[in-house]
Amino acid sequence: MTAKAAGATHYVIGAGLAGLAAATALAERGCKVEVIEAAAQAGGRCRSYVDPQLGVTIDNGNHLVLSGNHAIMAYLDRIGARDRLAGPDEAVFDYMDMASGSRWTIRPNAGPLAWWVLSPGRRVPGTRAADYLALAGLLAPQGDKRVDQAIRCEGPLWDRLLESFLLAALNTDPRAGSAELAAAVVRETLALGGSHYQPRVASPHLGAAFIDPALAFLAARGAGVGLSQRLRALETGGGRVTALALADRRIDLGPGDQVVLAVPPWVAADLIPGLTVPDRFEAIVNAHFLQPPPAGAPAILGLIGGSAEWVFAFEDRLSVTVSGAGAIVDRDREDLARLLWADVARAHGLDAEVLPPWQIVKEKRATFEATPAQNRRRPPARTALSNLVLAGDWTATGLPATIEGAVRSGHRAAKIVAS
Repeated sequence: MTAKAAGATHYVIGAGLAGLAAATALAERGCKVEVIEAAAQAGGRCRSYVDPQLGVTIDNGNHLVLSGNHAIMAYLDRIGARDRLAGPDEAVFDYMDMASGSRWTIRPNAGPLAWWVLSPGRRVPGTRAADYLALAGLLAPQGDKRVDQAIRCEGPLWDRLLESFLLAALNTDPRAGSAELAAAVVRETLALGGSHYQPRVASPHLGAAFIDPALAFLAARGAGVGLSQRLRALETGGGRVTALALADRRIDLGPGDQVVLAVPPWVAADLIPGLTVPDRFEAIVNAHFLQPPPAGAPAILGLIGGSAEWVFAFEDRLSVTVSGAGAIVDRDREDLARLLWADVARAHGLDAEVLPPWQIVKEKRATFEATPAQNRRRPPARTALSNLVLAGDWTATGLPATIEGAVRSGHRAAKIVAS
């Protein structure tokens, strides 16, 4: 019986999006799957919960996906949840300049021939059509260049679009970010036309779109999902993993059994001696305010020059995401709430002095630092152990640490262990 033979068990360690993508892809192929997760719930950094302070279901973070994220769409199609993404039928992005109070809407056309940049009413205010040719500097291979070595990081196009777009994609100061990773995002979105970057948000929340349907899919196919089960060690011998040592039990692996390790990079480094992984990380701060949005509020509003960066309008609340949040993540929680509410209130015409019920969610190690140096530390999926494959947005996906990268890594890992 070969390593891929019928009857083998495929153990997926980690029930974040990378792990769930791998597990559901394997289950779809008819493989026997067992998911082992250290936390008490699935989802990793993409989870929802009823917040006791607000009394409503919130997401740990606001995650924006794009219509052209093909791995995400394939994952949602598999688990029957594509209809749980909400967003406009065209690429529309609303912005406000916090210094001047000016507002504008960017409306790219659907196709790859970007005629929208010829229209002053569609493009970024203060820009000329020729300014957008700067993006061509990101279409070629970039190697170890920083973004500021590949394109001009100043002017109205940078200030009013590219800086915020790349900060959200890289979760790192975009000037110092990897031009190769930035280029990958541009090639898969902006360069393909508006039909590939229509904004999508999970509705009513992340759990309902990405997690609960995946767990139901796995249960319907007989896959096991064990929560609150921490993997303490990988036992190895003969160039393969021979056993999984959990906190309360040991699982001996048969000759055909496979392991997908979909855990954070620091956990993987502890489990696999000598594994090189990213070791510098960036924070994200999210704020949730129990304040229904005013009538006509855009679903997503980008703020230029404020402390808040993106404001998401849900039916029962307004939520804020701050990427690359190292400068504020250690501030007092109430201080953060007041700081971010001031921007939200101004943007939506609300009373900045009346702070509604709030919740602050901090992710100090939300993503790896998307610099050229850290990008070089990302390992491939295959390892030196014949039955162990890595998955996670921190592996060498060719993308920054995004949901699309996480899902893509899970699909790749599943293909390797099942082929």
